[in-house]
Amino acid sequence: MADDERDGVRLTSLDSELGDGLGVTKGDLVDHLDGFADRLVPLLAGRPLSVMRVRPGAAPFMQRNVPKGAPEWVRTVATWSASVSREIHQVLCDDRRTLLWLANQRAVEFHVPFLPAGATQPTGLVLDLDPPEGADFSVVVAAADLVRRALDGAGLAGAVKTSGSKGVHVVVPIRDADPVDAAAATRALAARAAALDPEVATTAYIKEDRHGLVFVDSTRSGTATIVAAYSPRVRPGLPVSAPVDWAELAAADPRRVTVRTAGELLGAGDPWAAALPEPQALPAELVAEGHTIPVARVAAMHEGRRRARAKRAAEEGS
Repeated sequence: MADDERDGVRLTSLDSELGDGLGVTKGDLVDHLDGFADRLVPLLAGRPLSVMRVRPGAAPFMQRNVPKGAPEWVRTVATWSASVSREIHQVLCDDRRTLLWLANQRAVEFHVPFLPAGATQPTGLVLDLDPPEGADFSVVVAAADLVRRALDGAGLAGAVKTSGSKGVHVVVPIRDADPVDAAAATRALAARAAALDPEVATTAYIKEDRHGLVFVDSTRSGTATIVAAYSPRVRPGLPVSAPVDWAELAAADPRRVTVRTAGELLGAGDPWAAALPEPQALPAELVAEGHTIPVARVAAMHEGRRRARAKRAAEEGS
C-alpha cells in the first residue's frame, strides 16, 4: 500500500479503499483535505471538533473524544459530554498537520459548533434545510429562498452552502449575543420562513408531522454542530459541503462536488469566506419573538409523551 509523509505526518495505505461502498481511496480523502487545508483549517480552528470516521468492514462512527495514541502536538480542549455524563477531550484542529493526522485516521466529516472553545458568545447561527425523502433539490431551493426573505425582513444576511447530503445550510454570522438569544432568534427566523409559504416549508420537529415539506431546522445552535464548509460527507463518492452563490443555487447540483472534483469546481479561491457577511447584531424584536416559541426538541418530547398517553388510553378503552 502506498505511503507518504506531509508536514511531518506519516500517511499510510493511501491506495486502499477508504470505506465500504464509498467508491474512493484513502488517498482521495487525504488529497482533498490537504488541498483545502488553507480554507478548511480556519473554519475548524479553536472549535471543539467532532469527526465522522470510517473503516473498511465497519459502520461509520462519530468520534468526539481524542483517540488514544494521538501525538502530543495535537491540541485538545476538555468539554462535558451529556451523552456519556463525563468530561471528554475534543481535538482542536488548528493547523494543517492536525488535519493531515485526522485524515490518516480516516476522518471524513468535520463538525464544529458556533461556540469556540472558551467563548461565551456564538459566532453565528444556522438554518438547516432538510428535504423529505426522495424530493427534488428544487424544493430545497424554494425553502432557502423563504429563509433568505425572512432574513431580509429582519435586516440580516446569510450565506448558503450545500450540506453535502440532501439539504442546504444558511449560515448567519452574528455578534454580541448569548447562546440562549441566538437560539431564540434562530427559532423566530425558522417560523417566519415557514409562514411565508406553508406549502413548502415547516418547522415540525416530528417527522410524521411534516407531510412532505422541507424541514427548517432551528435546533443547531450553541454547542450543537454543523458540518464545516469544504468537509466531505460519508456518502458514495464523498460529496463535499460546498459554498453556493445565492444567484446560482437553483442551478446547483450537490452531487457534482466531491473529493475528486471539488478542487476543479470550486477553484483556488475561498468562496465561503467571500460569501459570509460581517457578523451582525441580532434585532431585539427577533430575539423577543423567538423566546415565545418553544424549543423544538422539548416541545416534540412533550408531544410524543402526550400521544403515547392518548394511544394507551384509546387501547384501554377499546
